Amino acid sequence: MPPDTNFLENGYPFDARACCGYFLAMGNASPIAGVDYPRTFDEMDEWFRTDAQCRDYIRRLCWPNGFVCERCGVAGEPWVTARGVFRCKGCDGSTSLTAGTVFQDTHKPLRTWFLGMWFITSQRNGMSALGLQRALGLGSYETAWTWLHKLRRAMVRPGRDRLTGEIEVDETYPGGPEEGKRGREIEKKSIVVVAAEKNGRALGRIRLKRVKDVSAESLLDFIRETVEPGATIHTDGWKGYAGLPGAGYKHRVTVINGGDEQAHEVMPRVHNVASLLKRWLLGTLQGGVQHQHLDYYLDEFTFRFNRRRSNTRGLLFYRLAQQAVAVGPAPYSSIIYGKSL
Repeated sequence: MPPDTNFLENGYPFDARACCGYFLAMGNASPIAGVDYPRTFDEMDEWFRTDAQCRDYIRRLCWPNGFVCERCGVAGEPWVTARGVFRCKGCDGSTSLTAGTVFQDTHKPLRTWFLGMWFITSQRNGMSALGLQRALGLGSYETAWTWLHKLRRAMVRPGRDRLTGEIEVDETYPGGPEEGKRGREIEKKSIVVVAAEKNGRALGRIRLKRVKDVSAESLLDFIRETVEPGATIHTDGWKGYAGLPGAGYKHRVTVINGGDEQAHEVMPRVHNVASLLKRWLLGTLQGGVQHQHLDYYLDEFTFRFNRRRSNTRGLLFYRLAQQAVAVGPAPYSSIIYGKSL
């Protein structure tokens, strides 16, 4: 276990809303390797050998300052039942540690979940459901597929910062070419808007989102959601971006058609991201992505891309564990049907 920690003395019952506030406040904190997260697989295996150790780690992530009952406001260490349920000493209210988390209602050991999070984050390009099933020895492909989708929902931090500075924005269309269609004309493929932050000559953070069309409403909604007002948005001459100045952004336009430069030369960052996304979908996932599930694959790609320079895989594990407790549960029915536009 991590040194100098006593979770049973410092933890308190789970509340998803309180945890989200804590995660937002701690988003820019600098966790310490070997103290806040394991550095190697052997260290991870030692820290999380039992479910009790996994539960203690969840408590440490969520409640570093001690228990305050949400029902009665009484502070102090709660009773912990044999089943791991917390009972407030003031009002006798009960709270489950995993209620309101990705792990809610699981019938598998928490250790298996923690191993899964480690395998997913320690591989730079991620894992397929079949790969996860084999690594964890799960009895069915369906279980591995469901777990991956639950964890993908935890890869986007609630209230994450919006992009700033100068940002390239364009759309991409995952999948092969459609016969008889050109430019922004599509029939079956999904539309994904890509925003790539400029970091000097390099590429900064990115944001991705599936949209129903390339109308001004869809494109501006995406930009408002992902980019701070006042930033400079660099786009091609598509009319859907014409309303950017009125929405509070500086707009730099480069008309591609008929120009001397190609689109990937004019806006290299956003086209580089689009190319890497398509390669990842075809490589790691073998192209087996349905429209209604694409949003969560985009979340995973964004999570990995924005942390691509991290030299410590354990830190990615730590961030995923944080967010797995913050984002709330994902019922199987919501995973199967995915998101509709």
